[in-house]
Amino acid sequence: MISRIFSLSAAALVFLLASCGNSGLAILPKSAIGSGSGGLFGSGDSYPTAKPSAKTLAAAATKQKDRHNMPVYTYADRTRLVRTTAYTCSESDHLIYGNSNATGTPLRYTNRVRSAAADWSFYPVGTVFRIAGLPQLYVVDDYGSALTTSGTIDIYTPNKSSMKNWGRRDVEITIVQWGSFNRSAEILSKRTGYNHCRRMFANLIRQRPDLVRFVSR
Repeated sequence: MISRIFSLSAAALVFLLASCGNSGLAILPKSAIGSGSGGLFGSGDSYPTAKPSAKTLAAAATKQKDRHNMPVYTYADRTRLVRTTAYTCSESDHLIYGNSNATGTPLRYTNRVRSAAADWSFYPVGTVFRIAGLPQLYVVDDYGSALTTSGTIDIYTPNKSSMKNWGRRDVEITIVQWGSFNRSAEILSKRTGYNHCRRMFANLIRQRPDLVRFVSR
């Protein structure tokens, strides 16, 4: 019964994500959202995340810690305590990327699906998760040099006001669906001239030696 429920949930998830581009949902580029001109989202969206449960906090206390003193999880751990930060398009180090994430597609910020950045050797590209207290699905489709070697997740927000409203907070997330290690390795293998990409790629290979096949590509 549990496996059947999971299969139905996964099927619904695939439908939701696949339909985002043509269902009337606004998939807005980061250069066009949060302008304060009466668009879909306000100039300072709030994020009423829920406090992590006692069970999640207790489990986190038994884990080894990363460089931010946050718990390090195995891939079997789908519910976890995670350090999060936020980013937006008007930051100086993001302007050069325009409206694209690290996969070359538009960043997403809708009432149903939103983008997030992470170290792809911790959360491979395409990983889908929920944040306790929020209704949206978050999809890892971006990365950042400051995230490398940690389990921190950077939440995409539409403007600096929303980014400040998020701030830095520890939240409970649940992994809905893991992304693709193969796709992560394929993309990163072509970007090893950048230190953070090279480090993520090396860590992927340490975890999955079969991914070494992407080295020569």
